[in-house]
Amino acid sequence: MTTLPDAKLFIDGKLRDSSGGATFDVISPWTGEPVCKAADATAADVNEAIAAARRAFDTTDWSTNVEKRVALLKRYRELFEKNRARLGELAIHEAGAAQGAVNRAHVDMALDGWDDYMAVFDKVEWEKDYGEKETFGRMHKRIGLREAVGVVGAITPWNVPLYVNIGKVVAALLAGCTVILKPAPDTPGLGAIFGELAQEAGFPEGVINVVFGADPALAGEMLVTDPRVDLISFTGSTGVGKRIMEQGAATLKRVFLELGGKSAKIVLDDSPNFAMDVATAMLVFHAGQGCAVQSRLLVPKSRYEEAKAILQGAYGKFGDNWGDVDNPGHIMGPVISRRQMERVKSYIDLGKEEGATLLVGGNIRPDKGGGYFIEPTCFVDVTNDMRIAQEEIFGPVLVVIPYEDDEDAIRIANESSYGLSGGVSGSHDRAINIARRVRTGSMSVNDGMCISGDIPFGGCKASGMGREWGVEGIEEYTDVKILAWPVGQAQPA
Repeated sequence: MTTLPDAKLFIDGKLRDSSGGATFDVISPWTGEPVCKAADATAADVNEAIAAARRAFDTTDWSTNVEKRVALLKRYRELFEKNRARLGELAIHEAGAAQGAVNRAHVDMALDGWDDYMAVFDKVEWEKDYGEKETFGRMHKRIGLREAVGVVGAITPWNVPLYVNIGKVVAALLAGCTVILKPAPDTPGLGAIFGELAQEAGFPEGVINVVFGADPALAGEMLVTDPRVDLISFTGSTGVGKRIMEQGAATLKRVFLELGGKSAKIVLDDSPNFAMDVATAMLVFHAGQGCAVQSRLLVPKSRYEEAKAILQGAYGKFGDNWGDVDNPGHIMGPVISRRQMERVKSYIDLGKEEGATLLVGGNIRPDKGGGYFIEPTCFVDVTNDMRIAQEEIFGPVLVVIPYEDDEDAIRIANESSYGLSGGVSGSHDRAINIARRVRTGSMSVNDGMCISGDIPFGGCKASGMGREWGVEGIEEYTDVKILAWPVGQAQPA
């Protein structure tokens, strides 16, 4: 059995156990057995982390010393590179990543995103000239200064934890903020390593803090309600996102929310690669545990039976080539926990009750091991008003919906409370027209890569607000201050 290093808290520059001495087991999704222990943070620990981050922001030059920040983040990145193999082990045994997924979204894409942040950092406009304007008979000069917003509470999920942790922590640090990272209790090790390597890199005390505990809500709610925290950056479920907005209202907390999704992939009848476009819609990568996955496949009624046959063949070819922790070619493993497995299975049962046709899959697979394995699953004969078409399942469950024409496809895609991502395949001009009219944060046109570390990512409607990655992802952690003075006076230093 694989054993991971125990996960320790990182508060005010020190790696440490919980002040209460308590720990909790971290469970491998592959085996259902503990792989390590993690410190179980107390309210006192979280309070100390907030105080440290506040002190570091208010009393040091972290927010203004750009050269120091960039140099430390480069050193930090080098240390993560040296620990690349360890990051992969954590992704496998904490998050349940298959080996073929580690070298994509879990580690490689995460570290590439860090490099993208460093590459676009010079494009952040820290000072902007707004020119002169006459007001009340005098000319006035105006400039805008972009400044760090302050202390950031970064609350992150378990599905692709390294990727999301980097998306928040690196951007906030580059902007000049101090950070309290609160990872999910399922994946504390992929948060704890941020503290361990920050200490090795030589970060000033309090600039980065990492807290986690068995209670998924305690630390998060303290961050959200504490007036010393200026901004909450959260990735997770829409339900929790709404609660963050409610609880943060008392202190007028600024929030960035990247929430759920039920994204649509529209395949047009004139696609030159119709069979490939349909076949690659199989929802198998990382067991469908991604907020931006395209879990609704929309195909034209005129080719619906053809699409069913294509999917039947594609799933058949994929077969049982998943769920082996030792196979480097596998891209699908278990779901994260027993609770999530049971949730996904309940949606499969619901789909049958709603009258959808189960084309393939639908079963829990205990023969794969002691962990949380559920088969790649596909429903056809789905209508968009069914719950399996409207609610985020967060598992390997694809629903296939027929449409009449382009207008009907756009209507179906937009008839969702979510708006995070999506895709459309077909003749270019027609596909671009559809992509422009789907209300969502990003759209892939003919397999264009719309998610990358150098461009902004985020959603609308129940998928959240704000943007992560790219220049916009750094600017999310800043405010703009305006300075103005009568023309003829010396410019402020």
